[in-house]
Amino acid sequence: MLLNCDPNDREGSLKLVEELTTNADEVQQQVLQEILTQNADTEYLNGFLGGSSDKEQFKKKIPIVVYEDIKPYIEHIANGEASQIISAQPITELLTSSGTSGGLPKMMPSTAEDMDRKTFLYNLLVPVMNQYVDGLDQGKGMYLLFIKPEISTPAGLMARPVLTSYYKSSNFRNRPFNRFNVYTSPDETILCSDSKQSMYCQLLCGLVQRDEVLRVGAVFASAFLRAIKFLEDYWQEMCSNIRMGHVSDWITDPGCQNAVSGILRHPNSELAHLIESECNGKSWEEIIRRLWPRTKYVDVIVTGSMAQYIPTLDFYSGGLPLVSTMYASSECYFGINLKPLSDPSSVSYTLLPNMAYFEFLPVEKNHEELNHGVRCNGDSEPNCLNKEGQEEGEEQEQEAVDLVQVKVGHYYELVVTTFTGLYRYRVGDILMVTGFHNNAPQFRFVHRRNVVLSIDTDKTNEEDLLKAVTKAKLLLEPLGFLLTEYTSYADTCSIPGHYVLFWELKMRGNGDLPELETRIMEECCSTVEQSLDSVYRRCRSKDKSIGPLEIRVVKHGTFDALMDFCVSQGSSVNQYKTPRCIKSEKALNILDSRAVGIFFSRKTPHWEPFRIEAK
Repeated sequence: MLLNCDPNDREGSLKLVEELTTNADEVQQQVLQEILTQNADTEYLNGFLGGSSDKEQFKKKIPIVVYEDIKPYIEHIANGEASQIISAQPITELLTSSGTSGGLPKMMPSTAEDMDRKTFLYNLLVPVMNQYVDGLDQGKGMYLLFIKPEISTPAGLMARPVLTSYYKSSNFRNRPFNRFNVYTSPDETILCSDSKQSMYCQLLCGLVQRDEVLRVGAVFASAFLRAIKFLEDYWQEMCSNIRMGHVSDWITDPGCQNAVSGILRHPNSELAHLIESECNGKSWEEIIRRLWPRTKYVDVIVTGSMAQYIPTLDFYSGGLPLVSTMYASSECYFGINLKPLSDPSSVSYTLLPNMAYFEFLPVEKNHEELNHGVRCNGDSEPNCLNKEGQEEGEEQEQEAVDLVQVKVGHYYELVVTTFTGLYRYRVGDILMVTGFHNNAPQFRFVHRRNVVLSIDTDKTNEEDLLKAVTKAKLLLEPLGFLLTEYTSYADTCSIPGHYVLFWELKMRGNGDLPELETRIMEECCSTVEQSLDSVYRRCRSKDKSIGPLEIRVVKHGTFDALMDFCVSQGSSVNQYKTPRCIKSEKALNILDSRAVGIFFSRKTPHWEPFRIEAK
């Protein structure tokens, strides 16, 4: 079901949203029928259904899967096998997700038609936003957008992040003319593969056009704050460029040179002086309001792990509304926020029933293991269990419910069947139903299943963290040290943010803990980093969006004190488990107050673009 949306037709677009959400169930059944009919003869579906496109048989015979189940099919396509093994439509590219499998990004199939489906959702954002904020067609958006590394598979398909795919597409370059879609960043600066030159030029263009800027943003809160930190480091040079009317000589990318020159045009000492006076003050509080005074809101995703950046965004923006407009992933674009000015803690997304066929695995709050005040990854919700009491990630057949069958206040894991060749695929997102818009449910994103640490696009789960810590502690064991406990948190007070690990060590026997050798502990930090997945290492070494990992060694008995605190907050002594990620400020104070050594990684972990080997 492929629909068109003209972003200039506000009335028609909003009417379409009403029709889709009112007829949510009918649209969903039509979507599933279309997917099954279109792909009935694919190797994957035919193996289960024998050419049938019956919904009941689909529910009965098609298993609910995770990435490891479909990975062989994706690899076959990457290596040259026909798309027909999973999709009747040609697979035109593979989208690399920020989630990982075996240390490498997952690869999701995509088709030419699917780009149009994503564009449909982007176009809907315009009329929805115009309902709540007047005059957005009277200025520009300073959106800081970037591309990331891509490779060519043995079959000649491009494998790249979903946003890189979109920015490089004709759909983005030829987006319908609408003042809402006019950005201060020329396309050439967005498409520059040198992230430093891209960042510099986009910010410079944003400063030159400051009087036209009505909204600022990036995709994720982390990326926007990284840009602010970059501006702190380079504003003086940018002011010099504005004063001279010429971009710095180290900007060597031809597209950036030409695009920025067309915007700088001539020297402007008055603008340079104004920016200098704002940036040279005692504090950068409200710097966004001061540099771009007409700004109405900050457009960034601040749900899920990005919620940890809200206080810092409020500081820099002076309390401007933080708008999370859409919910999407590499697997599929899901839905939009129909109330974009709602408080970040209340953001709910309406899943659009034409985007894919949605199912939901019920999960329940685990009241027995609730660690009040000790929150993982910024989530205020407790751990989730499925109906049989299993923890998330444990395999057991569960009965999935359809989109319109979910219940308000209940928790679910999202499962999708897409037009691109994914069938009953577990996305890994835990959602809570907050209400309905007409007959379409609205969901609050709670967290990613099993993810404990995230700063940018990285998603480190408990198992990966354990493996990395296990490798690092081997450096200490020959010296007589034992790692007795550990936990972690994502420190976003600095920009860029970084991982912090708390380690409690003891000596073999009963000896007191001697002074720790800095060189050895720094090597432990580096070993942890090198042992984490390629997405983390890319963010550290190429994107510079994550800072050096830190280990804080705490004195003996610290984790006993942490347990006492958790029990005092309502945890069960019998079922207490040390949380592997902590967000509670009080719990962090307990750990910090007992730190006896602080160490940082001094090496940048090795990273290179992942390779797909022909088989």
